Amino acid sequence: MAPILLNCLGNDRKEYMEETFHVNNPNLDGMEEDILYHFSLGTKTHNLPEMFGDIKFVCVGGSAKRMKAFAQYIHTELNLPGSNDEPKDICEATDRYCMYKVGPVLSMSHGMGVPSISIMLHELIKLLHHAHCRDVVLFRLGTSGGVGLAPGTVVVSEKALDYNFLPQFEQVVLGKVIMRSTELDAGVSRELLQCSKELPNLPTVIGNTMCTNDFYEGQGRLDGALCSFSHAEKLEYLQRAYEAGVRNIEMESTVFAAMCRVCGLKAAVVCVTLLNRFDGDQITSPADVLVEYQQRPQVLVAHYIKKRLALIALTPP
Repeated sequence: MAPILLNCLGNDRKEYMEETFHVNNPNLDGMEEDILYHFSLGTKTHNLPEMFGDIKFVCVGGSAKRMKAFAQYIHTELNLPGSNDEPKDICEATDRYCMYKVGPVLSMSHGMGVPSISIMLHELIKLLHHAHCRDVVLFRLGTSGGVGLAPGTVVVSEKALDYNFLPQFEQVVLGKVIMRSTELDAGVSRELLQCSKELPNLPTVIGNTMCTNDFYEGQGRLDGALCSFSHAEKLEYLQRAYEAGVRNIEMESTVFAAMCRVCGLKAAVVCVTLLNRFDGDQITSPADVLVEYQQRPQVLVAHYIKKRLALIALTPP
């Protein structure tokens, strides 16, 4: 495989600089064993450096089926040896998440919502720590509701915002509220935007992403089992979101951005819009169109990965 030049914006290897990250928990150093329960992995039962030490890219998404498909896709894109027909699920002993290793790429599911992805991120970041990984970039690949954007538009998040349009994640610890910043890596976002310009039929923007606690009321939908607001109130809220720079809405970005930032991990949120929320609440596009939309973040991130691995020419952002 070609040399990994993750921080090199040209072809000069002298520009390469290794970057590290850190877990923010001194208690881990004193543990005899760390069991990553939801992955069915552990520091005593598995040789994590041998299994995962070469990981440079981690791609996570809500759907187990979609992340298996991405593992198969990236296997082909990186021209790796062997068959990609049935990749091995490293987490097959548990039914919580799926995990596929494809060369230097880890493809994982995280379920839906902040609680599910939060659990996955704690154990993922510890896994990367125990495996002595360096210079890792994390991506969340997903779907979202667009705010003033046509369906099929890919949004690379500049910041993840809460329901008040603030770039922060609220975590309650021992009854106390801790606020963590949710800014994402600007350099990775710029590179992704440049990558989108090199690909056909991949409309892409950089904008803020609003993260909510649920799919219905929290996102101002009128079609849930409960609704306590009017159509006019919904549109007024979406307009305020748009004016705050929000271009899409999903349910995981704040904790993803916050945890990666605290641990010094480069990260990006790359989601495609399935509808424009100003036009309605229900997703009505045909199934084949939705499948193509859902592949767009995968295509964009795969192109980025190939550039970072110097498998294709690097273009400065």
